[in-house]
Amino acid sequence: MRKKYAPEHVMIRDGVYYYVRHIPCDLAPIYSVTRLCFSLKTKSLKAAIRTSKSVTQRLEDYWLGLRLQNMDIPAIQVVKSGEPHENDTLRLSEACELYLRLKGVGKDKVFIRTANRNTQYVTKLLGDRPISSYLSSEAAQFRDWCIEQGMGIKTVKRVFSSIRAIVNLAIAEEGLDCSNAFAKTYFPDDDKAQVRQPISIQDIRKVQSLCRVTDDEMRWLIALISDTGMRLGEAAGLLKEDIKVNEPIPYVDLKPHLWRSLKTKGSKPLIPLTKEALWASKRLMEANNDSIFAFPRYCSEAGCKANSASGGLNKWLHQYVPDNCVIHSFRHSLRDRLRAVECPSDIVDAIGGWKTSGVGQGYGNGYPLEVLKRWMEKITL
Repeated sequence: MRKKYAPEHVMIRDGVYYYVRHIPCDLAPIYSVTRLCFSLKTKSLKAAIRTSKSVTQRLEDYWLGLRLQNMDIPAIQVVKSGEPHENDTLRLSEACELYLRLKGVGKDKVFIRTANRNTQYVTKLLGDRPISSYLSSEAAQFRDWCIEQGMGIKTVKRVFSSIRAIVNLAIAEEGLDCSNAFAKTYFPDDDKAQVRQPISIQDIRKVQSLCRVTDDEMRWLIALISDTGMRLGEAAGLLKEDIKVNEPIPYVDLKPHLWRSLKTKGSKPLIPLTKEALWASKRLMEANNDSIFAFPRYCSEAGCKANSASGGLNKWLHQYVPDNCVIHSFRHSLRDRLRAVECPSDIVDAIGGWKTSGVGQGYGNGYPLEVLKRWMEKITL
């Protein structure tokens, strides 16, 4: 039953919002039902309103197209064939294909996957439509949707930068007379966004204990990150051969791969494995699968699915840590833990793969693994 406070075409059932709308009488013959009813997959009224408005607009556009097909157009015989119409404008998916065909030559798989993924984000919410049909207000809706998915402001800005580039290239190459709806979207200041907080040592120990209890691929990944401070993409993109558990000093040989680059340019750190990270590494190496990947659930030759992995990992993690903590918070915590034992800052940077300033830092081979291990043991034993 529709609640009094629910907006038009929206109802709530068991806490989840649904889109409900009767089929117009003139279009009833082409439908097998008399009304549409489907889940908006959200428990947020604000999100339901925004999504329902987008669905309504797309339905109106679709129904208008159906009606025009059955309409006699006056003087149709004098309309020039080949005259450009709005519907002849490239759709966003086609604009992405054009972008990759022109700009993707020689680029790695990450570049191609990122462009496709960001395009799919837009089409999932707003539909795959002619690029001239998107509105600035819809771009704002898309920004809010991205934030609701848990993306940080910097990540949302990168998504928009990618979409802007795709649309701008299509406009230039096709000589289109339209504006880019994604060009001038407002973003909150980064300092107004929720700050990722480090996880307390008590919560880290609790999470690590729970990882041992569940003892599966997801928990191995979390445990590995918790005592190495690796970024999610770095850890998820490892090959089994990158993990040296049988060496006198077990370690991870963190290096770039075709499916996953490293954020810090020129960084190829060796990360000692201690305590829970060593346990997780041994467990994943013992796993009964034929994959060359350490975490085949999250990585393959097609790419490393770090963004999609973060959703599931954070959903589980949020049960045991404060709301403003995420999987990346383990990396913040590692730096704090090393500071607490008075680890020299350049060794902290070496362990975490952080970029170190100073001309002299570019010389030599860095610290021996033995030194890094000694400091890691101070925070894990």
